Amino acid sequence: MSLRLPALILVCFFALFTGLRAQTLYRYSYVPKQLYLHQVFPVTVLAVDAQRLKTPTFRFDPRSPYQPLQSHPLKVINGNDVFYTFYFKADKEEIRLPDLWIQDEEQTVRLPGTQIPVTRLQAPPEDRFCGVIASGFKIRNSQVSTFDDKNNLVYLNIEAHEANLEDMQIPGVVEGGVEKFRRHGSVATAEYYFVIPANVEQIRFSYYNPIKQQFIPMTVSTSYRHKEVAAQVDLNPKDSSFTLLKKYTFIALSAFFLLMFLFSRDLFYLILLAVTVVALVTFYMPLKKICVREGAPLYILPISRSTIAAQIDHRVKLPVLHRYKHYYKIEYKHGITGWIKDEDLCQN
Repeated sequence: MSLRLPALILVCFFALFTGLRAQTLYRYSYVPKQLYLHQVFPVTVLAVDAQRLKTPTFRFDPRSPYQPLQSHPLKVINGNDVFYTFYFKADKEEIRLPDLWIQDEEQTVRLPGTQIPVTRLQAPPEDRFCGVIASGFKIRNSQVSTFDDKNNLVYLNIEAHEANLEDMQIPGVVEGGVEKFRRHGSVATAEYYFVIPANVEQIRFSYYNPIKQQFIPMTVSTSYRHKEVAAQVDLNPKDSSFTLLKKYTFIALSAFFLLMFLFSRDLFYLILLAVTVVALVTFYMPLKKICVREGAPLYILPISRSTIAAQIDHRVKLPVLHRYKHYYKIEYKHGITGWIKDEDLCQN
């Protein structure tokens, strides 16, 4: 009996020590105390003295409507400690972080969820808030092309950190939308297209930086003469002046090479004439036609959130002016030009 008591005490002490270790090995190192509606925010779990362990398995309560934007956390090692960061989005006015179960090689730990207050960001009209909340925002590239006789089309390639780029909408533009949205860890990238009157030289908007707690102004040149034509995108629904310039240039070159050949009888000018004529013919070749079903929507831009410009009121065959991904650019009746999805083509 005297031998069993110390052994029992030792077992209890070991179990207590193990339990305490399970409770203290993992803890939240950062949870925001205040959020804005639509804000993307980090939540970081600290694993103390865990470098020797393999990456544990994280499972947020599946019954909760609030789940991380990505299933795998961003991992940062600092000495013997490891930080695991998940990103969430405050898409509702009430956020409760779900319970989190962490399982490693030795134990399973539960971190209880917590309530985080969410408020609407009040933006003064003069700040022209675009709806993006980000800790960093950078326009990597911008291009301008002709949209129609009165408007230009502007393309922005954007990179931002801890940002809701998918909600971006610049105030005052005729039409705008987000495409090619990607998120990797804290970095979000997207392409934003918008239509603006051709007489507007630049547009000003702002995003909100929650770290600096202020609206950060941004200015984008929207003047067509200050930018190159977005040839690789070619989203403008009308034939641009650049295309017309190319046609006139080939006509002038063809006439010049013909005159030089007639005067010099040099075969070199005849070859150049043949090349320019072939190039010119490609501009005037009959366009491929597609059959569009009745009731198909005609979009202003070839993006998922584009406004519908018109509806096709009867089954019709129309020339394809351009193709961009799964959209076809066509000109409908009364000079209405826009984009048709490939799913709206005739089935037979």
